[in-house]
Amino acid sequence: MSRRKGKSSQRSSQSNRNFSKRSGSKTTGRKPSKTKRASLQTLEGMTSELMRIFTSNPSKIYTYKEVSREIRVGNKLDRARVQAILENLANQKAITELGRGKYQLNIQTDEIEGVIDATRRGGGYVVVPDQEDDIYVHAKNMNKALHGDTVKIKVVYRKGKPEGVVVNVVKRARTKFIGTLQMNDKFGFLIPDNDKITIDLYIPKTKLNEAKDGEKVIGEITDWPNDSKNPFGKITEILGEAGNNDVVMHSILFEYDLPYEFPAKVEEQAEKIKFELDQKEISKRRDMRDILTFTIDPHDAKDFDDALSFKLLPNGNYEIGVHIADVSHYVQPGSILDEEAFNRATSVYLVDRVVPMLPEKLSNGVCSLRPNEEKFTFSAIFEMDVHGKIKEEWFGRTVIYSDRRFTYEEAQEIIETGEGEYNEEIGIMDRIAKKLRKKRFRAGAVSFDRVEVKFHLDENDNSTPTGVYFKEAKDSNKLIEEYMLLANRRVAQYIGDKQKNKRPKTFVYRIHDKPKTDKFDQFANFITQFGLHVPTGENANISKGLNEVLDKVKGTKEGNMIQTLAVRTMAKAEYSTQNIGHYGLAFDYYSHFTSPIRRYPDVMVHRLLQYYLDQGKSVDDQEYEEYCKHCSKMEKQAADAERDSIKYKQVEFMGKHLGERFKAIISGVTDWGIYAEIEENLCEGMISMRDMNDDTYVLDADNYCVIGQTTGKKYQMGDEILIEIKNADLSKKQLDFILVDSLEKPEIVHPYGEEWDFEI
Repeated sequence: MSRRKGKSSQRSSQSNRNFSKRSGSKTTGRKPSKTKRASLQTLEGMTSELMRIFTSNPSKIYTYKEVSREIRVGNKLDRARVQAILENLANQKAITELGRGKYQLNIQTDEIEGVIDATRRGGGYVVVPDQEDDIYVHAKNMNKALHGDTVKIKVVYRKGKPEGVVVNVVKRARTKFIGTLQMNDKFGFLIPDNDKITIDLYIPKTKLNEAKDGEKVIGEITDWPNDSKNPFGKITEILGEAGNNDVVMHSILFEYDLPYEFPAKVEEQAEKIKFELDQKEISKRRDMRDILTFTIDPHDAKDFDDALSFKLLPNGNYEIGVHIADVSHYVQPGSILDEEAFNRATSVYLVDRVVPMLPEKLSNGVCSLRPNEEKFTFSAIFEMDVHGKIKEEWFGRTVIYSDRRFTYEEAQEIIETGEGEYNEEIGIMDRIAKKLRKKRFRAGAVSFDRVEVKFHLDENDNSTPTGVYFKEAKDSNKLIEEYMLLANRRVAQYIGDKQKNKRPKTFVYRIHDKPKTDKFDQFANFITQFGLHVPTGENANISKGLNEVLDKVKGTKEGNMIQTLAVRTMAKAEYSTQNIGHYGLAFDYYSHFTSPIRRYPDVMVHRLLQYYLDQGKSVDDQEYEEYCKHCSKMEKQAADAERDSIKYKQVEFMGKHLGERFKAIISGVTDWGIYAEIEENLCEGMISMRDMNDDTYVLDADNYCVIGQTTGKKYQMGDEILIEIKNADLSKKQLDFILVDSLEKPEIVHPYGEEWDFEI
């Protein structure tokens, strides 16, 4: 979907118009005004003039000769331009061709349904399924629609451009909102946290539910009278003091429709599940309890999804097993446990807590592959040679015994020193993993090793950030990653391979599309300023070129910014029954099989795999496609919540450094300000355009920069600057910076190019 263009891109297009000397050709009738003559020198200006004529007389039918006379152009060249513009406007459905050469304003009568994506200024864009461009709705035409609502709109044309007018709200995205209560003597207002909700809720004194001024609360819309600008509401829940850490984290979860506790019935159902393994069930499974098995996880992990087993075979090959917690054995379809897991779809990882998909009894206990315990698992077992080539594979249910739990740090030390428990087995598995990784990148996988920001939290409250550090993926992390990727890929290929299965059965795939050409071309053009080049075009080896770029910028001051930009050129990975492969991993088939404790799609994959192993017929793909859409949606909401919690902690941490100065890299540019990322801790804040008072700066979106209209100063993404911490607003999760100076002299760019002819 192509996104909307802001004022900046409009300005950019205006500044690039062809203002060369006008033609000396004659026109018929009275000469147009100087202003109008100027506008008619461009296609955009002539288009605007033509649409003005149609919109001022919406019922009148015009021929191209009549509109040519209206705008007073008479030579053949200009009339040919008029004809071409009319045909283009008809193709865009701005006007309708009623007969040969006869045109009328297209007055849209059909109502269009879509979802409103609100802006901070009160308007929004209606996202219409299967329509490339979103439809802008001005704030005055929102008609009580709020962010996320499903609405019906009529389309009108203003200056040749379509705009939406909300006719009615079909379905509210939500009726409950979280925010801060502001009181006076007689009533209160709930000020929503979400800045896309620009309407406050009016709360009568009788509906306060004992809430007090300044408290963080949840309010619900009860009525919205026709003559009222604001909806009426009531307070349904008091969360507590606005700055309290628990209140903030609950607020973030609420904002993204993510629960923070389990219903009592779900907890009760989970508590009934026994730790002891059923002997009858053991007899149905492949018994691998005598084979060396271990886990490698973060030091603070409690939910162990996966384990690896290793066995040397008589023929010199290796049997390597990827064993995954068998959640689907305990969580049966249709149960309240299953319904709750599906609704959540994923565990949520905030800075100071995990909100699990499954109750703790299952996630950290019954299902978790804890050391020195027998567990039911679903396994992918491979016979591999020393080069990592698969000779045989087997999928099915197993029972295992985990001999040892390693942290990533412990496994890393074994890999680096060659000493320690199971050093020989871990060493062999590491060498094979590196060969698998090398093969994957040769095939075209993209290496996004982005820096992950983590916080040291105060030991007393486990919430106050005392420091920032960066999580680095080492060989032990990559060892686990490669075997998980292998299992995910081979399971998906087993079901979806068209060569083996003429009619592949319905399955849940993890798909990732190719980068969009326009975004990638813009990125490729931008990075040339850093001396970096990546091939573009239909036959270009994009992944190879991108890997070379990402490798070169690793560890540089602009590296994280370029990594972030590169990620933004990529499509978003999602779940679907329609397999298109995974571009980023260079896999034709890929799924999620390895984390059912924390991802519901993996539970679906386990169920489908077992069903097909039992020779079941293909299931309904439409039903599973809806499941996939839900899981993709919840995954995004969980990721957004995680980012918000990180942002909050960054603001909390930097609040101790007000007035201090730091080196930073410009990480984003908008028409309202410059975003910059502090080099030493990657905390990001904004420099408002209002505070850049040495000039009037305008965004050049195509070149990721802002340019001063008088001085010609240019500040571009990737530039190193010196900033001062101005403000740390915890309620908005926002850091405000002041631009002290650029560390390199800003490039001077004439706002209108080297040649500018003001004479029209």
